[in-house]
Amino acid sequence: MRLTIYTDYALRILMYLAAKDEAKATVSQIADAYGVSRNHLMKVAYELGVAGFIQTVRGRGGGLRLARAPAQIGLGDVVRRTEPDFALVPCFDPVCAGCALTPACRLRGALHEAAAAFLGVLDRYTLADLVENRASLQSLLEAAAR
Repeated sequence: MRLTIYTDYALRILMYLAAKDEAKATVSQIADAYGVSRNHLMKVAYELGVAGFIQTVRGRGGGLRLARAPAQIGLGDVVRRTEPDFALVPCFDPVCAGCALTPACRLRGALHEAAAAFLGVLDRYTLADLVENRASLQSLLEAAAR
């Protein structure tokens, strides 16, 4: 299974904000720290706001901050919200399920179980788990932004 860059960026934004504690951060600051496109991060930040993971504060002194405590943001929830689908193979898609083996296929069941296990592991972790080493993360992010 491979996650999209969109999900990667969503997790990076959340980790950045969690490492900053209560402080706000701008999309530009986050983009500089990770060396990624500001425009891409803006799209992801917007979606994280719609999903209720972050708050956006407009105007002077504005920026992004977490909408909830890091312990209340589950990784499985973030991945489910940011990934377009979990159709690991074409036969998972009900519109394109044109495989001759579908009525007797056991691969389908195994892959469904694998996807459920993947998400199940992510469901055991929160954003707080990812930033337990907050001081180290802050140092690395500050160094990368320079």
